[in-house]
Amino acid sequence: MKKISLLVLLALLSASLAPAQESATQQQIDKLSGQIQDLTDTVENQRKHIDALEKEIADLRDKVNTPVVNDYANRAELKSLAEQVQEIDRKRKEDSEMIADKIQNLVKIATAPPPEAPPHRISSTTSKPRVVEPAVSDIPEKGYEYEIKPGDNLGLILKACRDKGVKITLSQLKAANPKMNPDVLIPGRKIFIPDANAK
Repeated sequence: MKKISLLVLLALLSASLAPAQESATQQQIDKLSGQIQDLTDTVENQRKHIDALEKEIADLRDKVNTPVVNDYANRAELKSLAEQVQEIDRKRKEDSEMIADKIQNLVKIATAPPPEAPPHRISSTTSKPRVVEPAVSDIPEKGYEYEIKPGDNLGLILKACRDKGVKITLSQLKAANPKMNPDVLIPGRKIFIPDANAK
């Protein structure tokens, strides 16, 4: 009877973890889709602006080549306009390269496997001290769970800890979370903040 209860408990636990991971992955995909759409809209707006300038130049050339009593555009104005178009085209190329780089970075982030929480730690929504088995001897045994928020990076997390009186270094934070990718912090994920004061 105890074996059956244990198997049922394990099945329920694994079923509850899968939707949370799928939800985090879906949120990441939605965020990336939004960023790609923003980049696409920016490129489209720049293309429309360049098309309008090219049409304006063509109209001015037609006016210059058409004999009229009044000269609507002189050579200096045309030269100035041509320089502006060249500058816009140069910026468009730079923006296109930047957008291509960002898309490549987004693809790398999207295809990277999400970091997994260490198996020996138990997640908790509260920030109460808890005892864990440290992987490195200089990591304190007590610490706190911290849920990653959108826009967080390790510097902001360390500052928030120090503001609350928890003295911790970047190397201690990384050592306490060996499976964490410091370049890709996923909102909603929890990391362990060791408390050096609790040693």
